[in-house]
Amino acid sequence: MMRHPQVWMGLLLWSVFSQAHGAWTVNMAPGATDISHAVFDLHMTIFWICVVIGVIVFGAMFWSMILHRRSTGQVAAKFHESTTVEILWTVVPLLILVAMAVPATATLIKMYDASEPDVDIQITGYQWKWHYKYLGQDVEFFSNLTTPAEQIHNQSAKGEHYLLEVDQPLVLPIGAKVRFLVTSADVIHSWWVPAFAVKRDAIPGFVNEAWTRVDKPGLYRGQCAELCGKDHGFMPIVVDVKTQADYDTWLGERKAEALKLKELTSKEWTLEELVARGDKVYHTTCVACHQAEGQGLPPMFPALKGSKIATGPVADHLNIVFHGKPGTAMAAFGKQLSEVDLAAVITYERNAWGNNKGDMVTPKDVLALKQAESK
Repeated sequence: MMRHPQVWMGLLLWSVFSQAHGAWTVNMAPGATDISHAVFDLHMTIFWICVVIGVIVFGAMFWSMILHRRSTGQVAAKFHESTTVEILWTVVPLLILVAMAVPATATLIKMYDASEPDVDIQITGYQWKWHYKYLGQDVEFFSNLTTPAEQIHNQSAKGEHYLLEVDQPLVLPIGAKVRFLVTSADVIHSWWVPAFAVKRDAIPGFVNEAWTRVDKPGLYRGQCAELCGKDHGFMPIVVDVKTQADYDTWLGERKAEALKLKELTSKEWTLEELVARGDKVYHTTCVACHQAEGQGLPPMFPALKGSKIATGPVADHLNIVFHGKPGTAMAAFGKQLSEVDLAAVITYERNAWGNNKGDMVTPKDVLALKQAESK
């Protein structure tokens, strides 16, 4: 009765998994934009073409093997160089490829048509964060991972959006055509938001275009899709799509903040104020490499606690943070951080973890260096 246990086992597994297949998410998601819907429809079209081909090919194989097996006395046909067969197996695949190419080409043309945008945003990848600049609006900011370190190191339960949460999301208005100009400041990254069907490589020295138009407000999440270093998995993307009125309000607030930040450069800061601000900047920008207590991860990421840089001359400390260190993982933060944040984080490093130098770098010092560099 059980002469073929493999068959029965296969049927049992099929029965079990077929009951649970409703919970599987093995297909593409339709997305939230017209382009993502077009990509999904194209995917399903190609999928069903492949299904039909598979059914015909395997059906013919099984039909032949069953009905024309040797035990029934069948004799194989003998023919050589059949012109009809050669024409058929050339023309039929060609027609199938054309049937696939037409909708695929139409979708690609739509995807690459980034002309006449309503909003232009420059996206720059850094290890390991994203920089967004609204061209013509004097608004720009970095977007950093905010998943608590306790979750990353398995010291607390993972949150709902583990490794997919940021301090400042990219904000877009609904219904507007937004063009993305994607590049990189260091290594190759890839800006990917599945719900938009947008994935563009961020390559140093190149600018790649992409675009989207979202008609439904909400939060959309993505990730860097290119292996870009040890913290590649900690480089999420969050896009907050707002109504036009809410977007205008947000944009006005960001412009006001940018103006206020410029005014802070000329402020007379105290050591305590800079250390307090630098603490926040450090734990957002520097902690991944140099760790919370400044102990670093030697030899790639040296300790700052008691280091020659953090306890040495102020000018040397400012220079290495501003310019980075070629040939190492130390990035240049001169263009990444504002004058205030650069001054604050350097001052913090010189006075944290027992370094206690008692000196400070002011935003005016950083501004003077920037002005000297631009000459």
